[in-house]
Amino acid sequence: MAGIGFALRRLARRDDLLGVLQGYAHSAFISSGPWMFTILALAGINVVGKDLASAEELNLFRVVIIYNFCFSVVLTGPLVLVATRYLADAIYLKQVDTAPGMLLATLAIAYGLAGLTAGPFYVLLSGLPVPVMLAALVNFFLVCGIWVVSIFLSALKDYVAVTTAFGVGMLVALVAAIAFGAFGGPAGMVWGFSVGLATIQFGLIARVFAEYPYRVARVFAFLEYFRKYWDLALIGLVGNLAVWADKWIMWFVPERETVSGAMVIYSAYDSAMFVAYLTIVPALTIFTVNIETRFFERYQAFYRDIQAHATYAQIARNHKAIVQALLESARNLIILQGAVCAVTIFLAPSLVGWLGLTYTQIGIFRFGALGAFFQVLFLFCTIILSYFDLRRRNLLAQALYLAINVACTLVFSEMGFAWYGYGYFLASLIAFVIAYLMVADALKRLPYIAFVANNPSVR
Repeated sequence: MAGIGFALRRLARRDDLLGVLQGYAHSAFISSGPWMFTILALAGINVVGKDLASAEELNLFRVVIIYNFCFSVVLTGPLVLVATRYLADAIYLKQVDTAPGMLLATLAIAYGLAGLTAGPFYVLLSGLPVPVMLAALVNFFLVCGIWVVSIFLSALKDYVAVTTAFGVGMLVALVAAIAFGAFGGPAGMVWGFSVGLATIQFGLIARVFAEYPYRVARVFAFLEYFRKYWDLALIGLVGNLAVWADKWIMWFVPERETVSGAMVIYSAYDSAMFVAYLTIVPALTIFTVNIETRFFERYQAFYRDIQAHATYAQIARNHKAIVQALLESARNLIILQGAVCAVTIFLAPSLVGWLGLTYTQIGIFRFGALGAFFQVLFLFCTIILSYFDLRRRNLLAQALYLAINVACTLVFSEMGFAWYGYGYFLASLIAFVIAYLMVADALKRLPYIAFVANNPSVR
């Protein structure tokens, strides 16, 4: 699924500065479009809307968007990973005629899951006014749809269309939320934000159908992959739970806010963490353009030569090339992300005001930046495990991350405000070390894994 990365790499390697800037800008939207869109749009609405709406209205709007964002990504995680594997196999086998049907099926399943979960919550537990409740439900459906459509982002070669969809959608969301909120209050703001989400979702859907202009057929063929790749579905669920576990736990600290009904939140922690997450955009960008594409070339050569009955010497050279490519890529990635993290931590007192945070959030923000640094390294380790189809190791790594994040956050949440965020940072650090050891062991034994461990004929 590294397809679009090669197109972006060609753009970035043009002999002009504009090509480099365009390549990395497109990569930023493709690698982190949905959540970057949400964070930036929320920030813009908070900055502009504070003169048009009360603090209570802005807080209610923000809580609805945060709830929809985090619970939708957990809900659709298993579906997205299994469908991504199905699409990747279809592309490899050159059987992409099933793509349109799969898109419609995954959307239908995502909407069904949304109705079964968000519907009862908002109707029975949220305590929201009916107009806000209806707007929140529609918004949840749209967010789920965007996570599903994001399956196709890496496979699409038209990076301009993807960037345009997110850019236009973010602008529409900002303008519409402010305009609708001026006379509709929180409900109007949620409806306006949903207009932006709809712009993104249907723009991407149109692009997918243009990329795969086939008759809709075998709509639910991919469902058989849930039986075959049940562990992949669990990775999607557990991995997203691990990312959000500390935020949910922090919603129950003494400083939490009860917004409406069962909807509680701790804004100081959430806003600092969300802004801290933006520091990983450079790492995700360089991974898409340079690291994944370079690794994929070595990875493809290794398995292609095995299929062509290469000699042991050639296999050993390819093995060494994979290890070398990953070591060099890891070095570049750590230097880049480490520099961004260090600058963010040192300049935090100057940045918080500009970012819309308060000085009391500096500690959480710094811990968030450190935690995000190790979380993105953990993410890349799990991606490498996925390339080698080491699903059980991946699942174990995600489960340990979840358990450690829950345990550490619970411990440090009891120690008071000064320690808030330390649990997430420590959990991300430990999880990265564990995942790194798993990857190092896999790389060391890669020929054995290719010929024996992952060989169905010897199982």
